[in-house]
Order: sequence, then structure tokens, then C-alpha cells
Amino acid sequence: MPEKKPDQVVFNEETQTYDASLKPYPTNLGAPAIALVETVAWKRLNAKRANEHLKSSFEEIKYKYEKLVEKMELNELVYNAKFSFEPIVGNIYHLYRNKSEIPFLSILSPEECHFDHLGSFRLTSEKLWEAIED
Repeated sequence: MPEKKPDQVVFNEETQTYDASLKPYPTNLGAPAIALVETVAWKRLNAKRANEHLKSSFEEIKYKYEKLVEKMELNELVYNAKFSFEPIVGNIYHLYRNKSEIPFLSILSPEECHFDHLGSFRLTSEKLWEAIED
């Protein structure tokens, strides 16, 4: 049976060395006391900051999502309209509703046409329709 070291001696049985200086904590009565750091205020402050950051990020993503949904609905409206020509990228087209309440796309401006004008649109290079302010 190996010789037992006294309790105040810090001896590592695995490495067979005295390693008191390597410990992350005090190993004798003369060492400074372990003081607990007050973390409640730090936690509260940083949790509040983190929540504000996450809320801000969420609002930004929500805004982008809403804009994307608007763009999708607008494109769906124009692509589902009747037209018998191939629109050219960059040109402005006008969306109307005929007497049968069916939307159709036309090259005629609202001044040249007497149908219910729903809006004017430009076809982008990505083949997406963007609304043009009248």
C-alpha cells in the first residue's frame, strides 16, 4: 500500500507530482479567499441588450419578409393577367381591369385607355415586375 500524504499536501497520484501551483483554486489556508463575483446586474444588463438586439433583428427580418410578400403578390397579379405579347425588359406596361373584371396588361397608357387602371409596371432583368409610381 502506497504511503498516504497528509491532507495539506497537494499530490497528484496520476502524475506522481506535487502540483499545488497548477491548480486553478487555492490549496492552503494562507491563500486568498475565493470571492464570488456578483453577476446578477451583469446578467440583467446583458440579457436586456441581447433581447433588444434580437428584437431589432426580428423586426428587420419581418420587414424584409413583408416586402418580399408584397413583391410576390404584385408579380402574381401581373403574371396572372391576360396579355398576348412578350413583355420587353425595361419597358413600362399598364395593368387594367376590363368590363368583365378580368385584369389585362397593355402598352397603352391610362391617358389612352378608358379601362379601370390598376397600376403601371416595369419588367426587370430578373423577370420580376416592379410597380411604377404614376
